[in-house]
Amino acid sequence: MKFLHAADVHLDSPLDGLERYEGAPVEQLRGATRQALKNLVEFAIQQQVDFVIIAGDVYDGDWRDYNTGLFFSAQMAELTRAGIPVFVIKGNHDAASQVSKSLTLPARVHVFSHNRPETVRLPEFEVALHGQSYAERAVTEDLSRNYPAPVSGWFNIGLLHTSATGREGHENYAPCTIEGLRSKGYDYWALGHVHQREVLCEDPWIVFPGNLQGRHIRETGPKGCTLVTVDRGAIRQVQHHNLDVLRWDELAIDLTTAHDLDSVLSQTSKALSAHLDTGDDLAWALRLRFTGASPAHASLALRREQLVAECRALAANLSANTVWIEKVKLQTRPPAAQVDQLDDRADAVGDLLKFLRDASSNEALLTDLAGDLADLTQKLPTDLNDGPEPLNLHDPATIAGLLPEVEALLTSRLLNQEPS
Repeated sequence: MKFLHAADVHLDSPLDGLERYEGAPVEQLRGATRQALKNLVEFAIQQQVDFVIIAGDVYDGDWRDYNTGLFFSAQMAELTRAGIPVFVIKGNHDAASQVSKSLTLPARVHVFSHNRPETVRLPEFEVALHGQSYAERAVTEDLSRNYPAPVSGWFNIGLLHTSATGREGHENYAPCTIEGLRSKGYDYWALGHVHQREVLCEDPWIVFPGNLQGRHIRETGPKGCTLVTVDRGAIRQVQHHNLDVLRWDELAIDLTTAHDLDSVLSQTSKALSAHLDTGDDLAWALRLRFTGASPAHASLALRREQLVAECRALAANLSANTVWIEKVKLQTRPPAAQVDQLDDRADAVGDLLKFLRDASSNEALLTDLAGDLADLTQKLPTDLNDGPEPLNLHDPATIAGLLPEVEALLTSRLLNQEPS
């Protein structure tokens, strides 16, 4: 027997962070979650699996129109025609209270009730699936506690959308412990909610498969589903399979030896080429992070807009428009000799630089600055306040993170490195 375990499809979820610059086919990328679901269906049919599990968050929230539901229904119909049943629980994003529209799904798609845990039996495989959907977005109790006892002598699978013991970046929904799940006596726990693949336990197997498609820079690396092979009631193999069509990643480039923009672009070209040579044959959304004590620091800080455009043009030339630069983070600093020139200044400039360096560790000052800047947050463009990395100027930690950039820009101008 074989089955597929997937979760967190987030169908038609927008991909955050891809700016609409020339050459970046943003609208095409909006279909990435749909293509990842199609890949799941094709893989299930190719592998001739006996059933498919989706452990929550098929949808990203309420549908803008019925097209989202129609697409999912059409994909489920493909599985039905192949004789593959599908078992679904609803998570926090597609809880009963979150999605107001609905469509009748093919008969072989079973959505678990949100009222109470239930068990579905597959006599032909002697498999029992136990699960419960979310009624509300925020489920704070351990749903697994009320899951039914395992069916004796059968292979038992628990479906649960949960944060488990808590995971950074994920709301603490339906919290549970590994020992609590083990105590149920099931053979496999098909979890959802956490977007990074993780195996919590192998006796029994307790698995987060991760989401099908990364949606922003905090969801880097391969994404897909888990293929489970069972023989005579025992798990023989648990394998990850990639399904994503656009992959997010960060590329760090040390500019310690770079003296000008040309040398920076030369190093960037080499780094991008090496990355593409080792990567899968798919599209990439990359964040470039420049680091190091670089002689080019001052020039780059003053020509940031040109630097970003040059990097994007370079990526387009190297990749035939399959790599898009999501963002360029300039985290270089001037060489020590240049910094010493400024540190020796016994004037207002020197005092200002010292103030900026000391401020990042002064909690009281950061709190005062956050209060002064709080109103500014409301006036910022929407794209700075939304997305995976909002600019929270009311947060002292955010301000502390911005101070080095302020110092870098000021230092660049003081070093008299204005571009001609």
